[in-house]
Amino acid sequence: MSTYRVEGPSGFGLKGRIHASPTIVPETTPPRSHRRVWPLLLASALLAFGTWQLASASWIHAKALIAQKLIAYSWERTRDSGLARRPWPSADTRAIARLTVPSRDVDLYVLEGASGRSLAFGPGHVSGTAQPGSWGNSVIVAHRDTHFAFLRNLALGDEIVVESAPSAVARYRVREVTVVDKGETRMLDAADEAQLTLITCYPFDAVRPGTTQRYVVIAERVA
Repeated sequence: MSTYRVEGPSGFGLKGRIHASPTIVPETTPPRSHRRVWPLLLASALLAFGTWQLASASWIHAKALIAQKLIAYSWERTRDSGLARRPWPSADTRAIARLTVPSRDVDLYVLEGASGRSLAFGPGHVSGTAQPGSWGNSVIVAHRDTHFAFLRNLALGDEIVVESAPSAVARYRVREVTVVDKGETRMLDAADEAQLTLITCYPFDAVRPGTTQRYVVIAERVA
């Protein structure tokens, strides 16, 4: 047995071995005030985002409504003077006719040209085809989910009225309704009679844009 030399008084025999107590680190629990801040910040952020989305949607609808009012006013001036006028200074189109379908409660202004910017505000007349209300084949196009959504409800014999400046009114009756491939161009061909051709994308309920078919309504002038 080894002998250990102990200098000075020792309490080993009385107290036994003494181990150093481990250091206890208290759990770091955030104060209640901090725990309440994060939900409030998250709720505020969600509220701000929702408000921004609602404001954006409201602005789009308001802008569309204002544009229609300006187009209607410019059409009135065009009809009275015989000179097509821009609905607002920066507009790259103008109203050249008014198209109504009494049986479907449809009242639209036909715009000059069929560019994407024009079609955002109304039906567009395809350049190179006869002017609306005149002799020949007048072709008008529009989006299937907005201005030309009513085409799906048109039936043979329905009347379409086209008013063109200055105050000339032409009446048409639907003669044919058909679906063609988007590459088909015969609908744009000239005609030996006064004819109105309305075209939109098909099918009407398609979710994705850029469909491969076109819905075509052909009407012949009767008055």
